[in-house]
Amino acid sequence: MASWVSEIENHLASRNGSDEVEHLNKHSIHRVPSFICDLNKNAYQPQLVSFGPYYHGAEDLKPMEEHKRRALYTFLKRSNKTISDYVKEIECVVEELMECYEELDKSWEDRDRFLQLMITDGCFLHEILRVGTGCSDGYHRKDPIFSSHGMLFNMPYFRRDILLIENQLPLRLLLKLVAIQTGEEESEDLKIRMNTKILKFFSREMPYPPVVHCLHVLDLYRTNMIQVPLPPGSGVPKGVGIPINQSSFRSYPSQTYSNSLGIIRSATELHEAGVRFKKSKTDSLMDITFRNGVLRLPPISVNDATECTLLNLMALERLHNGTGYQITSYVFFMDNILDSPKDVNLLRYRGILKRALGSDEALSKLFNRLSKDIAPDIDPNFPLVMIHQVLNRYCKNSWNKWRANLRHNYLFNPWVTSSVAAAVLLLLLGISQTVYTILGYHKPPG
Repeated sequence: MASWVSEIENHLASRNGSDEVEHLNKHSIHRVPSFICDLNKNAYQPQLVSFGPYYHGAEDLKPMEEHKRRALYTFLKRSNKTISDYVKEIECVVEELMECYEELDKSWEDRDRFLQLMITDGCFLHEILRVGTGCSDGYHRKDPIFSSHGMLFNMPYFRRDILLIENQLPLRLLLKLVAIQTGEEESEDLKIRMNTKILKFFSREMPYPPVVHCLHVLDLYRTNMIQVPLPPGSGVPKGVGIPINQSSFRSYPSQTYSNSLGIIRSATELHEAGVRFKKSKTDSLMDITFRNGVLRLPPISVNDATECTLLNLMALERLHNGTGYQITSYVFFMDNILDSPKDVNLLRYRGILKRALGSDEALSKLFNRLSKDIAPDIDPNFPLVMIHQVLNRYCKNSWNKWRANLRHNYLFNPWVTSSVAAAVLLLLLGISQTVYTILGYHKPPG
């Protein structure tokens, strides 16, 4: 007991709170806690390749190490630099790179081993990005990885594994490697060019203003997904419905979300109440608006990797303080309006959901799984809550319900519309005949 008391007292005497905060703020690549990853372990583990220390040496990922070494040779040969040149420059920032990782095994305290890992994995990632964006020179046409055949079958796994939160490399490392290779300064222009190539690899375009400062590839991908592109000099875009204020969004048990929003209607119920659905002008997940009875949602393509990617994006928002909660808010919004295959079918018909995953039922269950055991407790002034509240008020309006019923049951059915039109025409003819008969009685001709 005495030794324990002495240890605590010594720690308190030497403790510097500001140093601890600064140390924590340097972490940008996190381990996913078991209470999160146990819900879906496969979503957070690489299937083909490891990047960084967390999964290095995993038995099922070892076959890729040989290909990493070959990619390193090709990278060095193209740059006309020696490996010593890279070691010398990366060694200057190795402490910064080590501090990016939240939990490092003691075996990685060996600086030389960590440095070797960073250079090898960083060069391999650059080669994947280069070949994946159309530059395949330097490799044999039958290369098992970097040939057109190899990339065709491996590309989906590369894209998936590169977006795992525990499988990240600091963007500072990738930028440093490019700067050494090209002999350029680590300028903002170089960052933009590198980030543009990364986004192109994922078939996404660099918006305006361009994305410059990010932590790693997953953070860059997330930032691009929530950023609404602006034409130069246009200022704030009209129609951005969810500017997230992260201070009013926390994770609590699921019932608090429902309590904040009251009645949460599905897409089918909203449609029956007169709400019309249309695609937003951008694919930013924040471009959600409701005006004049029209709910605009960004189009999203759902495939086999969507669940894994969204889970890792949500994990980043949950684990990295200060990131924001835009992806999480979007997932909860979609979970609330997609209760059944009918809801999916409605949004798919409007071009909002592009399904490349099984059936409509499978897609509706996907969003239900994504929000399992996590829910936000949101401030009443939170923009997403305000959209839900406006939707609820709109649906309670009797005039909107009557107009929606008229449109759904009569105006959109050609047979019913024809019958109503014929009935109205007969009624008008009957009224006209009656009027002429009365006029003829009171004022006979001649």
